[in-house]
Amino acid sequence: MKRVIKYIIFALIAVIFIGTFVFLFKNSRPDKIEYQELEAAVKDIHRTTVVTGKVEPRNEVNVKPQINGIIAELYKEAGQQVKEGEVIAKLRVIPDMNSLSSAQSRVRLADINLKQAKTNYEREKALYDKKLVSDEEYDKVLQAYNQAIEEKAAAQESLEVIRDGVSSRNTTGSSTLVRSTITGLILDIPVKVGNSVIQANTMNDGTTVATVANMSDLIFDGNIDETEVGSLVEGMPMRISIGALPDYSSEAALEYISPKATENNGANQFEIKAALKTGSGHMIRSGYSANAEIVLETASQVLSIPESTLEFDGDDTYVWRKGAAGTFERVQVTTGLSDGVDIEIKSGLQVGDVLRGPRIIKTDEDENK
Repeated sequence: MKRVIKYIIFALIAVIFIGTFVFLFKNSRPDKIEYQELEAAVKDIHRTTVVTGKVEPRNEVNVKPQINGIIAELYKEAGQQVKEGEVIAKLRVIPDMNSLSSAQSRVRLADINLKQAKTNYEREKALYDKKLVSDEEYDKVLQAYNQAIEEKAAAQESLEVIRDGVSSRNTTGSSTLVRSTITGLILDIPVKVGNSVIQANTMNDGTTVATVANMSDLIFDGNIDETEVGSLVEGMPMRISIGALPDYSSEAALEYISPKATENNGANQFEIKAALKTGSGHMIRSGYSANAEIVLETASQVLSIPESTLEFDGDDTYVWRKGAAGTFERVQVTTGLSDGVDIEIKSGLQVGDVLRGPRIIKTDEDENK
């Protein structure tokens, strides 16, 4: 019995020894290197670039008040359509005290002058009715009286405009009413009822009561690197895509290339603008981030291969072509236009040639199969 157990133990040790030897032998052998096989084919090659930017209306206007005041009423909200001349807000006037005082003084002086002119006119008319003064003298006094009346009315109107923002003789032209200067969509109303607003002057830009834009005329505004701007010409077609609208794309036409570069993160870039073709049924909002794809160069129906098959040696370019015996031979080629994935082959290959591509990397699952 002891002898049998001893044989069993020796057999187990031998199996372990042989198994370990086989395992180490297999692992010590180099793996067989395999490569993808790719074929040269005829296709179109397009060199494109993608420009990032945003979509915005071509005509965006900030509506500002004509006088200083306080917002008394707001008649519109952001997102509503508005026509040119339509009232957006109403102001309560805060008169300038110096201007108000001057206007009141002008009214008092005009009243004094009118009383004196009226007295002179009544005296002159009594003498004229008795044929004691000439027509010429009477006409002068009458003219002075009429001028005094007009001056009083003008002074009173000026006082009303300064004090109330509107005169009694011109209620339709009230400067207390803030009106839209264009027809379009209200993008923003940054003020609330009770906010103070000031008119634009040489010292400041004034308070924006509303921002209005024509959303049927949109443009793409972006920046392109100086290395690619030389390939652009006005009128080039572009395709615009918007990140917030995954199913949206629009054709556009390049209409502006800035003649001056701006520095952005150490790189010189040029501003470009393109007109969008609207009417797609999508709600496009001002300021959407967008990408513009521009085709810079095109090579139609040319022999091409994947760039991953290329091998470089100094200034020369090579590929490994499969021969009749199934082995690969190194062949020099002349390349042309590339789109980043495929590249044009001008000489060295023919349609249908099989090339050695990237190495096939096996995973643990592949090795276990």
